[in-house]
Amino acid sequence: MTRRRTRTSIALAATAIAASLTLTACGGSSSAKEADGKLNVVASFYPMEFLAQQIGKDHVAVTDLTAPGVEPHDLELTAKQVAGVQKADAILYLKGLQPTVDQAVGQSSAKAKIDATAASPLVDHHLDEDTAAGDGHKHDGPAGDPHIWLDPARYAAIAKSVGDAFAKADPAHADDYRKNTDDLVDRLGALDKEFQTGLKDARTKTFVTSHAAFGYLAEHYGLTQVAINGVDPESEPTPARLAEVQKAAKDNGVTTIFFETLVSPKLADTVAKDLGLKTAVLDPLEGVKDTSKDDYLSVMRQNLANLQAALGAAPATPATDAPATTAPTPAPTAS
Repeated sequence: MTRRRTRTSIALAATAIAASLTLTACGGSSSAKEADGKLNVVASFYPMEFLAQQIGKDHVAVTDLTAPGVEPHDLELTAKQVAGVQKADAILYLKGLQPTVDQAVGQSSAKAKIDATAASPLVDHHLDEDTAAGDGHKHDGPAGDPHIWLDPARYAAIAKSVGDAFAKADPAHADDYRKNTDDLVDRLGALDKEFQTGLKDARTKTFVTSHAAFGYLAEHYGLTQVAINGVDPESEPTPARLAEVQKAAKDNGVTTIFFETLVSPKLADTVAKDLGLKTAVLDPLEGVKDTSKDDYLSVMRQNLANLQAALGAAPATPATDAPATTAPTPAPTAS
């Protein structure tokens, strides 16, 4: 999977891995299991941490490698963190997003290595008439876009894989993991329905973002994302690209330019000012600054409210986090 630039040094990562192996050798062998019997789980960044916490609950001890408020693409693992990956029972990560995490996972002997990209169904981001009708073919998904967790259906598929992996790694609590997984999948189903209902009557289906983080979300709900930048938010758009964005915004009655929480809003502000438009947040949920106040579900519902306001959709009925009775609408997969 193509990724945006990262300041992480591969050489530093290799050094950290070597250091962790040295620490392990000096300290002798030790069980990866926590002293209190909990499953020792390492999550690479917030969307993986949320799944681990919701599915594992009291049976797991979860360590998030990416601190709140830190861009996950910029993560540089310390020797201590790499050593923690080595000792984990289970690792949740998204292959290709964080190179040093990929390297550390490759060196780990964890019982469960759960790659979110492998657990999520993939579809083409250019839906032709046959695909839209459900031709059953498997496609590649938005090119270079790793943000699969922004589609609740794909996120639910990842959750099921996590639940299965936890049950195999810790059979004594398998029933609890399965129950917690079912509960989370139901809540994601409720979220999916809210997005479907809340966006179906939108005045326009086109939204403009500072970078292309919302391809999977747009695909699943029949929207069109126009990104000022590509997947890399740090790149500079060309004059030609800016002209294309301005034309798309005018042609589709766009009212708002979206920016995200962990990246400077300067570019979005500039484009919005040039077009006389508003700005608002559309959060890619790569991290949550204060998990005591927000989580995946609450931030996604705020994203829905912001999209509704920008696209001219009727406000949805205020939602709760009550379990839904059905699972998310599945993304098309191979037959």
